[in-house]
Amino acid sequence: MRTHNCSTRKLIPDSRKNETVTLIVVIITLITMIVEIIAGLISGSMALLSDGIHMGTHALALFITLAAYIFARKQMDNPSFCFGTGKVGVLGGYTNAILLLVAAAAMAFESIERLINPVHILFNQAIIVAVIGLVVNIVSAIILGHGGSNHSHDHDPLRSHDDHSEPICYHHSHEDHNLKAAYLHVITDALTSVLAIIALLAAKFFGLSWADPLVGILGAIVVTRWAIGLLKQTSSVLLDKSDTSETVARLRELIESDTTSIEDLHIWQISENEQSLILSLNSSDDKGPSFYHNLVKKAGHFDHITVEIHKHPPDS
Repeated sequence: MRTHNCSTRKLIPDSRKNETVTLIVVIITLITMIVEIIAGLISGSMALLSDGIHMGTHALALFITLAAYIFARKQMDNPSFCFGTGKVGVLGGYTNAILLLVAAAAMAFESIERLINPVHILFNQAIIVAVIGLVVNIVSAIILGHGGSNHSHDHDPLRSHDDHSEPICYHHSHEDHNLKAAYLHVITDALTSVLAIIALLAAKFFGLSWADPLVGILGAIVVTRWAIGLLKQTSSVLLDKSDTSETVARLRELIESDTTSIEDLHIWQISENEQSLILSLNSSDDKGPSFYHNLVKKAGHFDHITVEIHKHPPDS
C-alpha cells in the first residue's frame, strides 16, 4: 500500500507577517514596561511601578503568541508533524485564552477587595498611567490589526492512481487564532485603561470612590466573555471537533449511487481554517480517484483530500 510523505506538504499559511507585527508589539510592550518600572522606582510612584509589572505579564502573553509563530515556522517541514504545524498557533491562542481568564479572575478579586476595603488613590498619577497604557495599547492594536489581513491560496496539482490518490494540499486562510489572542490581550488592556480613566475622573471630581472597583468588575466580566469565546473556538480545533453534518449529507448525495457507497468518512480541522478529509469507498464502476476528488470539492473547502476506492465486481 502506498504511503504519503507528509513532509512534502506545507499545510499552514505563511504567518511571517503576523509574526513580525507580534514581535514589534512585544518590543513596544517591553520598552514601556522598562520605562514605567524605572520611572516608578525613581519617583516612588506605586502606580507606575504596578503598571510596569502589569506590562511584564502582558509581554509574557504576547511572547507566547510570538513563540508559537516561530515554532510553527521552524517545524513546518518536520515530517513528524504529518498535517503540518497549523495547530501550534491554535494552541498558542488557547493558552492565551486561559491567561485572559486568570487575568479576569485577578481583576474581579482585586476589585471586590477594594469595594470592601477602599484604599486611597493618587488620582493624578493613576490617570497619567492609565493614559500611557491606553496610548500604548491603541498603537499595539493598530499594528496587530494590520497583521491579520492575510488571505492566500496555494494549490498542488491533482495526482490520481487506480485504487487510491495522494492528497491535494492547499491553504485558504481567514482567521488566525494565535493573532486573535494577542489582539484580545491588547484590546482587553485598552478597555481596562478606558474604564479606569472614566472611573478615576468620576472619583476625583464627583467623589464616586466606588466607581473604580465597580468598573474593574465590569471589565472582568467582559474579559471573561471574550476569553470563553476564544477557548471554545480553539478547543474545538484542538479536539478535532467540527459540525460536518451538512457536508456529510452533501457528500452522500453527490457520491453514493447504486454502484458506489461510502464505507468510511473522516473530516477534521488541521488548523484554524484548514480541513482534512479521508474518504473510503466501495465501488463497482470504473471511475477513478480524480472523479471523486472533484465531487468532494463541490461539497466544501478541503485542504487535504485522500480518496481510497475498494473495487468489487458488479452484482450479476
